[in-house]
Amino acid sequence: MPARLAVIAVGRASPASPEAALFARYAARLRPSLQLIEIAEGKGDAAEVRRREATAILAAVPERAVLVALDQSGVAEGTEAFARRLARWREAGRTVAFVIGGAEGLDRSVLDRAAHVMSLGPHTWPHLLVRAMLAEALYRADALARGHPYHRPWRP
Repeated sequence: MPARLAVIAVGRASPASPEAALFARYAARLRPSLQLIEIAEGKGDAAEVRRREATAILAAVPERAVLVALDQSGVAEGTEAFARRLARWREAGRTVAFVIGGAEGLDRSVLDRAAHVMSLGPHTWPHLLVRAMLAEALYRADALARGHPYHRPWRP
């Protein structure tokens, strides 16, 4: 059985939002399906918010999981490279947990705990949209690994 995939995200999405529907669409296509763990947003000044959210994030990481933090400072790699990286993690039989921080970003403790820090590019994206973009990237990487024609690398 393939290793599980999880997204740990700060904030709560309304189930009726278009971003939540898009996330659910791609999450449901994955086998096993993509688990979403939502963390409450912290209160206080920026440093305190990051610290509180980090405590909750790290407590939510499944045991022995490979932790992947999404941060603008991370590695922005192409689809094929990401698919190969994801395949290696999954072949190890460990849960892969992707972390999406809140408005104040991720605390250094989360970035230090991460096995990998990845970026979806230099743009700043709304956090709910990042969830959907990550779910699509995971589905695309999974489809590529299975030889499914969803990903068409020959197209410009």
